[in-house]
Amino acid sequence: MYNVKSMKAEEFIDHGEIMDTLAYAEANKNNAELLDAIMAKAELRKGLSHREASVLLACEDKERQEKLFRLAEQIKKDFYGNRIVLFAPLYLSNYCINHCVYCPYHATNKHIGRKKLTQEEVRREVIALQDMGHKRLALEAGEDPINNPIEYILDCIKTIYSIKHKNGAIRRVNVNIAATTVENYRKLKEAGIGTYILFQETYHKESYEQLHPKGPKHNYAYHTEAMDRAMEGGIDDVGLGVLFGLERYKYELAGLLMHAEHLEAVHGVGPHTISVPRIKRADDIDPSVFDNGIDDDIFAKIIAIIRIAVPYTGMIISTRESQKVRERALHLGISQISGASRTSVGGYTEEERPEDTQQFDVSDQRTLDEVIKWLMELGFLPSFCTACYREGRTGDRFMELCKSKQIQNCCHPNALMTLKEYLVDYASAPTRALGEELIQKELLNITKAKVREVCKQHLSHIEQGERDFRF
Repeated sequence: MYNVKSMKAEEFIDHGEIMDTLAYAEANKNNAELLDAIMAKAELRKGLSHREASVLLACEDKERQEKLFRLAEQIKKDFYGNRIVLFAPLYLSNYCINHCVYCPYHATNKHIGRKKLTQEEVRREVIALQDMGHKRLALEAGEDPINNPIEYILDCIKTIYSIKHKNGAIRRVNVNIAATTVENYRKLKEAGIGTYILFQETYHKESYEQLHPKGPKHNYAYHTEAMDRAMEGGIDDVGLGVLFGLERYKYELAGLLMHAEHLEAVHGVGPHTISVPRIKRADDIDPSVFDNGIDDDIFAKIIAIIRIAVPYTGMIISTRESQKVRERALHLGISQISGASRTSVGGYTEEERPEDTQQFDVSDQRTLDEVIKWLMELGFLPSFCTACYREGRTGDRFMELCKSKQIQNCCHPNALMTLKEYLVDYASAPTRALGEELIQKELLNITKAKVREVCKQHLSHIEQGERDFRF
């Protein structure tokens, strides 16, 4: 029996329920009455169940799909407006004792370069990122209790927050490291992290165990229950994701949404973010050997359905994907993207062979300035905002504002101010000109006169050299 409130992985990600869901979806993919009812529910902006979302995914009617895409785009605007949050990954170490068959960091890969950043190297990487204009990082590290213990991660976080370079400062560190203990999650919380991110890779238990033949990550239950331990440790913002291409995408979508339902039911807070990575080529990894790859059209449909099913969540797409794919995804619900990313250890400062430590190929190779300009040309508002973390608007406090569609009253002004910081401190002349024009247009769209006047004051202060205002 499917038990969404159970703390046991194989009960809240119930294989039998997923298989029944997929059969139900296949049987009803042309059921016009049911499809209309599901879409009507989706239009209420309250989300969908994993079974309802699966029916939409199974439906192949092109007209309904276009309606689905339009609704996903509007729901994203309703909750998050036109803003897109920017971040960058920072790879600390690629030492790893796991044997994941899809990752070049696997322990049996003897020809990849192994590297672990010293604290001085962390400092240089952070300064390089600050000089681009980044304010938010996502830390990445392989699982290795000797080379990458929790103490090392905590030291890196402390180093990152301590670095003030010119007008640069990293205001929030999100962390994507292996599943760990409640005690270690408490330490991460005390270190001031933002969101704890952990990709499930696949929710199919048998496939999971085959893809992780050795190492601590082989333990499906321990990995899948990590978010519950993180919540117990005080981290109330968590990020989910699967690696599309490892298993059947319909199975993965159902499992992903069941996980979100579980977090909401047990902890009262669903996922702060959901990421949608696809397996990519990397050292010692050929994605063609995995026979569950999805094309761009299916990928777009998955993104739209996640946005409709979990309307409050932030959705992330990385530089794994090309500019073309990312542009399409931005119109289907994505609210966060990485920019100018390097997936190698030391990749932001090393000039010689940093690709030797690269986790996967980066498809979007543009600079951060180019990405910012591109977003504005598409009509989006680039944001480096981290104020919610620093003002304590996390977990249920954030969700209360988000679900009531009030979070924009905080996020929109902060997006304007952090964009202004970027334009003054880092932007090229063409980007700054376009950005200043966008800011003026956005100010006119702010309906509350008091908020607009406060924004104008803060924008003027930023021009004069003052930094770090927040609503």
